[in-house]
Amino acid sequence: MEYIDTHCHPHFDDFLPDPEKILADAAEAGVGRMIAVGTTLADSQKAIDFAGAHKNVWASAGVHPHDAAAFLADATSPEKLKQLLNKSSTHTPKNKFSGGPIVAIGEIGLDFYKNYSPKQDQIDCLKRQIEIGLPLGLPFIFHIRDAWDDFWPLFDSYSGIKGVIHSFSSNEQQLENALTRDLYIGLNGIMTFTKDGSQLEAAKEAPLNKMLLETDAPFLTPKPFRGQTCEPKHIVTVAEFLAELRGEELEELATATTTNAVELFGLDQHE
Repeated sequence: MEYIDTHCHPHFDDFLPDPEKILADAAEAGVGRMIAVGTTLADSQKAIDFAGAHKNVWASAGVHPHDAAAFLADATSPEKLKQLLNKSSTHTPKNKFSGGPIVAIGEIGLDFYKNYSPKQDQIDCLKRQIEIGLPLGLPFIFHIRDAWDDFWPLFDSYSGIKGVIHSFSSNEQQLENALTRDLYIGLNGIMTFTKDGSQLEAAKEAPLNKMLLETDAPFLTPKPFRGQTCEPKHIVTVAEFLAELRGEELEELATATTTNAVELFGLDQHE
């Protein structure tokens, strides 16, 4: 069985001095491909460099809502993001990418739980990044926390958006809202330790053909490894938990989520 970690940060300093071991351990566990997700312009460049240097690792570029104010404060930020995306990706209308490691714009979104950037700055930053990404045909990786009421009207003001709700940990109503907009659902280690039954019910109800697996490594380590640094190899633990929760065969879940990741992000094998 092959798994794909569709959202991790193997380029973070948390994995120094030996990121190669992280990748080797992931491969041994069956995690054949992964996406290194950018969170700022500088971090996105690191993700791109990391992906370019490693077999079967891709990257995304974008600015996390926590850093929205800094993005807007620099008038050159939008052009810098465009340059990152344009120099590192090629694409076709079917979202099949080749010739560069960029496969998505993200992670972007709204986080009104911590509000490290003012709400309006987050909204303006999200709009700007959607407008940059849409002409490129790139899928989006959305980080949405305590901000659904603002996110859905904003989302609906555009057409042609494809992507995933990263780290989905909400209820069945928000699941339905995402699915009616043809978005994928990214599930990670939160499911193994949440005490919110509505989150587990939503995870049960997510259609298998719209699910993606992720770790968000080095964050959100699943049980029973809490207290350790999360790694891409832990995607297997997430998959095992979800298969049992949903009453599915592990191989069925692994095959479907791998197929979904390839379809959305175009993760053809590369050297």
